[in-house]
Amino acid sequence: MFSGSIPALATPFRDGAFDEEAFRRFVDWQIDNGSSGLVPCGTTGESATIDNDEHHKIIAACAEQAAGRIPVIAGAGSNDTQTALWHIKEAQVAGADAVLLVAPYYNRPSQAGLLAHYSYLAERSELPIMLYNVPGRTVTDLLPDTVIELHRRFPDKIVSIKDASGDLSRVVTHRIGAGPHFNQISGDDPLALAGYVLGQRGCISVTANVAPKLCAEFHDAALAGNYALARELNEALYPLHKAMFADASPAPAKYGLSRLHDWFSPEVRLPLVECSDAAKAAVDAALEGLGLV
Repeated sequence: MFSGSIPALATPFRDGAFDEEAFRRFVDWQIDNGSSGLVPCGTTGESATIDNDEHHKIIAACAEQAAGRIPVIAGAGSNDTQTALWHIKEAQVAGADAVLLVAPYYNRPSQAGLLAHYSYLAERSELPIMLYNVPGRTVTDLLPDTVIELHRRFPDKIVSIKDASGDLSRVVTHRIGAGPHFNQISGDDPLALAGYVLGQRGCISVTANVAPKLCAEFHDAALAGNYALARELNEALYPLHKAMFADASPAPAKYGLSRLHDWFSPEVRLPLVECSDAAKAAVDAALEGLGLV
């Protein structure tokens, strides 16, 4: 099952268009530096501003470039159930290993609506599903009772959750209700170490975009139960975790990547803009502190 350092991949743009050459280089760099999975077309990939053709092209490029070396968990969520199903089918054709389905945003479904939405998709997906709860962005909160019921209904299909609720007590609630084999992944870099103690097995990470090797070393230590080393690495990475959100994400991550690679542009799509000078200074200081620049 999924574990370790799993970057939510930033999507490189060049002059407004998806830069496929840079993206493929980025996938290789991530794998070479120890990442244990890849998430294209997630929040950090600016899924909100890529069109459907681009969405499917990005997933296909990621799966083709990864070539089975590590799993690809394709962002396929939508606030429209039929669009989510379309993304799932395209991800399957592209060769993804699983799909990440964010809770529907903006239309604010009830828990009954969430059960119906995810059940509909699970019945029609041939890929395993990782739920994604990030109420700070979606407003919709996928509550533990709903998560547990979905896993009960579809134990071989709804197999995992990325939890970015910030509520670590949910890890324990999910573990008790869904069982210890239900795969729990953090969605918050700063909370990942505490999550391991409670039962999470990795993190879908923003920071790993910029510091994949150090993030992989941190997660390897935590998975091995070497919490002394994990704590040391976590504290070293903490300024970078904070800098990744010094401005609207993923602008700081893309700026950091542009500092490391001349082939990765800091360009983001409106309504996002490149990060502020203060955010750039925070990223620069964190990179310098880690010896990355």
